[in-house]
Amino acid sequence: MPDKGFEEKVVKLIYKLLACLVVASAATGMQATAFAQTTTKAKPAAKAKTKAAKPAETPAVQDEDDMEPDVGQSVTYEYKCELGNFITLYTNVDDEMHVAMRWKKRLYRLTRVDTTTGAKRFENKKAGLVWIGIPAKGMLLDSIRGQQLANECKTPEVVSQVKAETTVTATAPAAVKQVIQ
Repeated sequence: MPDKGFEEKVVKLIYKLLACLVVASAATGMQATAFAQTTTKAKPAAKAKTKAAKPAETPAVQDEDDMEPDVGQSVTYEYKCELGNFITLYTNVDDEMHVAMRWKKRLYRLTRVDTTTGAKRFENKKAGLVWIGIPAKGMLLDSIRGQQLANECKTPEVVSQVKAETTVTATAPAAVKQVIQ
């Protein structure tokens, strides 16, 4: 069994090593900041132009992800998700390649991405949003941060259908339960 004094010495040594690491990492950060400040050159002041300003050019073609979706003639699907999140999807019969999605008080335009699984996948690359929908549920992902934003998103129709199936299975006789499974 080790001596108590020995344990105290080891603990003190570990604390000293940690303190040295903290100081060293702080010093490294300061050196990097000082280096960055010395290597950047100040830009010369902009010269005043004496010529008349050119007329504004027409903006380039707007990115598809930036376009404001028109939800006036759309079919609306309200999804309730885990953790109290809500998503509203707007689909248009005339445009199966796009959906509009309301998430956190903003409206996004998402473009369909082909899948081999049959799932419906829509993306807005600029915002980093990915909506994946299967008949039982949907989920919203953040492709920039690599995390889920909403999961177990279901419409009221899916929730009631799942409850009905659960009730039938729970009340069915044992022989029927084996057939269902």
